Amino acid sequence: MDPAKIIAQLKGRVPSIMGHENFRKSAVLVPLIEVGNETHILFEVRSLNMRSQPGDICFPGGRIDQEDKDPRQCSIRETTEELGISGDDISDVIPLDYVVNDLGRIIYPFVGKITRPERIIPSEAEVEEVFTVPLSYFLDTNPETYKVNFQVSPEDDFPYHLIVGGEDYNWQVRHINELFYQYDGKVIWGLTAKILTHFISLIKNDEKTS
Repeated sequence: MDPAKIIAQLKGRVPSIMGHENFRKSAVLVPLIEVGNETHILFEVRSLNMRSQPGDICFPGGRIDQEDKDPRQCSIRETTEELGISGDDISDVIPLDYVVNDLGRIIYPFVGKITRPERIIPSEAEVEEVFTVPLSYFLDTNPETYKVNFQVSPEDDFPYHLIVGGEDYNWQVRHINELFYQYDGKVIWGLTAKILTHFISLIKNDEKTS
């Protein structure tokens, strides 16, 4: 195949994330509600009967199904299922930056307003409880940050003879920052804290430029 044919074949393609078809894709919603004329963020505590991360604090959300038109629709559907409300109770759904991690996951976060929070009836199968935190708390509070280091551990049959340096190869030690918020006895951490921190940073940047 000559270069002209290769260029013609690839011309006009839209780049994406390499291997995205093999990634697990999920969507979540950062729910805003009014409590006493003040904006709050609503959180869920995952049911203690859940197989994955029971008791952890999270936003409504879950895996994108084939029936979902797009990640936005998934975030709305999952929120209605978990909080027992209808899609009409959710408005102004806006995308945040999506998350890609090395474990083969893409998470699409959105922020939206729950217009009738009094209708919330959490799903007993998925939600242990719900609670809210004033947005002002997160605007005034920086998360605690702790490093988690990753250790490189090749398998026993790793082909050291194929790389420069062999068994003495200088592997790059990596780490991630885990973020923690503590409020009224609740601990918000992990992916939820990461999305939350990103959302708060967007608000603060807008305040600086306005």
